[in-house]
Amino acid sequence: MRIDRRTLLIGGGAGVGLVVGFALWPKHLSSELAAKPGEQAFGNYIKIARDGRITVAVAQVETGQGIWTALPQIVADELGAAWETIAVEPAPLAKAYDNRLAKEEGWPTAIRLTANSTSVRAFEQPLRKAAAVARSMLVGAAADRWNIDPSSCDTADGFVINGVRTFTFGELAEEAADRTPPFSAPLRTSTRGRLIGQPLQRLDGPAKADGSWRFSGDVRLPGMLFASVRIAPPDGRLIGFAREAIAKAPGVSHVSANDSWVAVVADNWWAAERALELADPRFSGERSPQNPRPLFDNALTKVVEVEWFSKGNYDAAVRGSRPLAATYYVAPSQHLGLEPVTATARVAGGAVELWTATQAPRFGNAYSALYPMPAGEPAGRAMEPDAAAIAVDLAREVGRPVQVVLSQSTSQNHDRVAAGALARMTALPGEAGITAAWRMKVATADGLGSAFARLAGKDLPEKLGRTALDGSVPPYSIAHVRIDAVRVPLPCRAGYIRGSPQREFAFFTESFIDELAHAAGMEPLAFRMSMLGSNGRLARCLQAAARLAGWDGGGPLSTMGLAGASAFGSHIALVAVASIGDDQRIKVHRLVAAVDCGRVVNSGVAEQQIEGGLMWALAQATVAAPEWVAGMPRARAIGAIGMPRLSGTPDITISIIPSSGAPGGISGLGTLPLAPAVANAIHAGSGKRMRSLPFDVMAE
Repeated sequence: MRIDRRTLLIGGGAGVGLVVGFALWPKHLSSELAAKPGEQAFGNYIKIARDGRITVAVAQVETGQGIWTALPQIVADELGAAWETIAVEPAPLAKAYDNRLAKEEGWPTAIRLTANSTSVRAFEQPLRKAAAVARSMLVGAAADRWNIDPSSCDTADGFVINGVRTFTFGELAEEAADRTPPFSAPLRTSTRGRLIGQPLQRLDGPAKADGSWRFSGDVRLPGMLFASVRIAPPDGRLIGFAREAIAKAPGVSHVSANDSWVAVVADNWWAAERALELADPRFSGERSPQNPRPLFDNALTKVVEVEWFSKGNYDAAVRGSRPLAATYYVAPSQHLGLEPVTATARVAGGAVELWTATQAPRFGNAYSALYPMPAGEPAGRAMEPDAAAIAVDLAREVGRPVQVVLSQSTSQNHDRVAAGALARMTALPGEAGITAAWRMKVATADGLGSAFARLAGKDLPEKLGRTALDGSVPPYSIAHVRIDAVRVPLPCRAGYIRGSPQREFAFFTESFIDELAHAAGMEPLAFRMSMLGSNGRLARCLQAAARLAGWDGGGPLSTMGLAGASAFGSHIALVAVASIGDDQRIKVHRLVAAVDCGRVVNSGVAEQQIEGGLMWALAQATVAAPEWVAGMPRARAIGAIGMPRLSGTPDITISIIPSSGAPGGISGLGTLPLAPAVANAIHAGSGKRMRSLPFDVMAE
């Protein structure tokens, strides 16, 4: 499929270029990238123009995680390019760009997906190899001109270099295109002009700063109309609305209704929304508890569990003893994003074009042309583009392009929430306080698996899949471990959220580890270190965070708490300084994190993502849970939700530990240790053990 150049946000189509991608192809084999007259396609990832502009095709959706900077930086470093010559465009929706970690992550195979901090992990090697092939071809072209051995040449700052002689990449592009690609191109070893690891300016930064970066709500098409929608609750239906009230509203051109939703189409969105408010739609819906906790309690106590993971023999290890026990709970939670769900559709002659933010653009895609837009909500709400099908139906009905924008209230009502979890933890101390046996019995649901099912038009999973228990196994060397799970039949729609379910399991594990340390009379850091013989990278993170924070041992009257986690191929430790304020709300004063995420592509982006993850997790831990009605979270005004404000932002220190390991994920990593570190700090300072999220000091 050809990408509509009008949708390119950065560096689309500058000059006549060369396209290079990694594959073993004969010359002039067609590329997935569209080539203009004069352009020559050699692959799928890189275009080099005569003016020196290098455009990198990025398969992953930019959700604010900086992937439209990190992936091009990998290419620029391997090529030996100058950063100011790099541009980016979205890759076509072709199988060649599917996430290669899909099977490893337990996802449906052959899927294009931006999730679970996989982007750099999935595409670093393909992009490095593609750039190595391109660099080899450029060097070969220059060596031919100089009549020398290519091994005597180097690349840096956008030049092929031999002593004092140079050619720009642009000067060599067309000549290089006529060369046969090497069977195996070596990766770059030179230290000259390396860009990897540097905090280079984000490519999306200038456009976001000046407002030219386009989100779904910024799409404008000739003759476009605007629609507002109300959607039925889960298992509910539309039972009525005041059609005569809509008829009196100005600017309205169309009304559409079925069992699932009612929509008003107008000249502008505000007119459509006002008319829909006057119509006062009414829906049926199944009664559901205002607080879903009893559903988890019932599942944990009455449903027969399934063994998920086992090592050693837990039952034999604890026979005749009384293990320590504690119960932890994380309530289902919302994304709490500012961007409302939006989609724009145009239907003409049977062809369907769709513009929407989606993190799974090839999953169940039946559109003639889909233009994935950057997501303004960073926590995963764009996994399921709920407005897309409605926009297509309305565009067909009215015969004009239609943009559907769900109001902030409707977007909240129909959020695909984190599933939540309830865990019964038991552990048996061994010699010198070291934990000898560990068991978790957890009641939860499969958020990501449910999202996959809905995207594919299938029934929701009846069993918990791998994605529901990811992160449940503790990162410590414990001889006997058993993880049992039961599925909770939630009345709400669970879906994908950044960092989950690893975030929930980190809260359970690191809070309980702290309890075990205190029960054993051991200092929490030393207790953890005694069990991390097989996880040296996490041990180094814990030591580094403690050193940077001036760790005081976390004893009585301390305000410090410690937590660590290993996930997404990365490791993180966090020291939190927190207390309970006079208003009985938790105040977080300082956060110190040490991170080992392998080879760092862009240190600035890495620090931004860890810091952003910590703040997002702080919101998830401190914002009150919503009231649930008919399987939906009751909408709240954004200003009244109680989100963390700039004035209350804690002092944050991030230390990235140098590592030669393979790149790990970071966008979800910072979300994991925040809640347990804060809970452990509160216990140290007050003796109050916080075992539920979101935190409620009065309820514990």
